[in-house]
Amino acid sequence: MSEQPTGTAPKSGGAATMTPEQATWFADIFNRLVAGVDQVLLGKTFVIKLAYTAFLSEGHLLLEDFPGTGKTSLARAMSQSVDGSTSRIQFTPDLLPGDITGVSIYDQSSRSFEFHQGPVFANIVLADEINRASPKTQAALLEVMEEGQVTVDGVTHIVDAPFMVIATQNPIEQAGTYRLPEAQLDRFIMKASIGYPDHASTLRILQGAGVKAHDVVIPPVVSSRIITEMGTLARTVHVDPSINDYVSRLVDASRNSDEVRLGASVRAALALVRTAKTLAAASGRHYVIPDDVKVLAEPVLAHRLVLDPEAEFEGVTASSIIGQLLLETPPPSDRQAV
Repeated sequence: MSEQPTGTAPKSGGAATMTPEQATWFADIFNRLVAGVDQVLLGKTFVIKLAYTAFLSEGHLLLEDFPGTGKTSLARAMSQSVDGSTSRIQFTPDLLPGDITGVSIYDQSSRSFEFHQGPVFANIVLADEINRASPKTQAALLEVMEEGQVTVDGVTHIVDAPFMVIATQNPIEQAGTYRLPEAQLDRFIMKASIGYPDHASTLRILQGAGVKAHDVVIPPVVSSRIITEMGTLARTVHVDPSINDYVSRLVDASRNSDEVRLGASVRAALALVRTAKTLAAASGRHYVIPDDVKVLAEPVLAHRLVLDPEAEFEGVTASSIIGQLLLETPPPSDRQAV
């Protein structure tokens, strides 16, 4: 593990916000994490950066993509890079909440109930085809995603930190699926798509066709403890009031759009600021600039919008609306934001 040279963040000297030295340390580890996973998910650097941004923002990621695009490989590689644990839950119509959270089983020898942890007790949980399970089973994830804990038979069990859910859904096969309710979509800090690799990346994949994906092992870059420390440090990135005003105006504009029935929530605005802080630190800055917000606006806000049915019928998408809002909402100057 290459943690020793940069295993601890530089001291802040009592400052309430991140220092330039801490931002440099953060960016170095972030780039090494991305580079490690990039060896497995070829040609998808931007998506990998989004995934780590969500992870270090203590959020969860929704991937809407076709089968065979590397969703499982992404989750495995991320957990290996932070020396953590990973689990995969295949969501099906007959899956029960206890299959996710765990169950209490009576032990005759001790004459008491013993809790057996479910697959949700891992650092990175891949919830594959989440929309194939019933709403009741989907709801089993809500508590752990929001509060980092599971309550079974009135007893609370804390999951290990860091913790992240990477959920997937197929945008094509909708038969026998349950649409994720808006309350659950709002729990995902961002939504992204891996997509198919380009020609050059496909050739590199084919050249290594003799090696199974599960045989590829990513050496850990840092420990899970350092990831938790980075998440805490990311919260201290400076955000100028003009940036908060910009985010507020974007969110307000999404609610006032004629093509939107339900705009972005306050949780969405908070998520945009949190992820912008992490992206700024990943770029080696201890302050947020408007471009951080612009880059993350679509993956953070688009999946939270509920479009007007007529607009959907005319081919309007949430992504196109976010793009239009960015054009119509003037950002603060970089000088104001520093």
